[in-house]
Amino acid sequence: MTGPAGAEARPRVGHIQFLNCLPLYWGLVHSGALLDIELTKDAPDRLNEALVAGDLDIGPISLVEYLRHADDLVVLPDLAVGSDGPVLSVVLSTAVPLAEVRTVALGSTSRTSVLLARMLLEERHGLRPTYVTMPPDLPSMLREADAAVIIGDVALRATYDAERGGEGHPLGLIDLGAAWREWSGLPMVFAVWAARRSFAQRHPGTVKEVHDAFRSGLDLALRDVDQVATRAARFEVFDPATLARYFTTLDFRLGERQQAGIRAFADKAARRGDVPPLRAMTFAEV
Repeated sequence: MTGPAGAEARPRVGHIQFLNCLPLYWGLVHSGALLDIELTKDAPDRLNEALVAGDLDIGPISLVEYLRHADDLVVLPDLAVGSDGPVLSVVLSTAVPLAEVRTVALGSTSRTSVLLARMLLEERHGLRPTYVTMPPDLPSMLREADAAVIIGDVALRATYDAERGGEGHPLGLIDLGAAWREWSGLPMVFAVWAARRSFAQRHPGTVKEVHDAFRSGLDLALRDVDQVATRAARFEVFDPATLARYFTTLDFRLGERQQAGIRAFADKAARRGDVPPLRAMTFAEV
């Protein structure tokens, strides 16, 4: 991509290495935009840290980390990862009835999901469990705790296994996207795409090109979702129909309802002291 500074504007862009962002990656590959960016694939927590530290110019950032660093970032419009109901890949798995949960293992790759789970457990269900942070391995987590919060591919596999197992499946599973929708009446946004404010000021044209590439690439992938799912299924435990359902269940929009969901989550989190109050979301000019 070209910008005011020529080759120096080639942006360092982050990409979540989970299935939920595969449509974005598919779009980048098939639009040719992948050649124009320096792409870093990693887990969400590492990408959060890289964007905040300035090691990335543009990338996904969990909603919680965006709220903590909003002054340093501008949001790319109409681009997010969330759900307006079930999300399938952000879950609370329980080994005991919910009312009996006393200990909860929190997956170490997640920020927003673990805070959402804590808010739901404490404020909606009146529980006061003890929390421990662990690597996202469900069997290990449930050996150490009554319940576990997991995200991404691990959570999608747990959802898939629970659906196949029916009543005989030993674990309870609460979809946190659905739980938030029932609680708030609004969509849940787990991550947004943002640019470093300083980078966006120096290279507005480059930010626009990256945004256009993501948005158009995503549209391409969702138009061809069956093909994307079929290709992805060759390397996953999921069949194409399961993946197509997942990709079309996810909400990649950042419209008025999604922004209202962000504000509702931010207000609840700020009252708890988990994030600073959200004054306003600043969007990149694209």
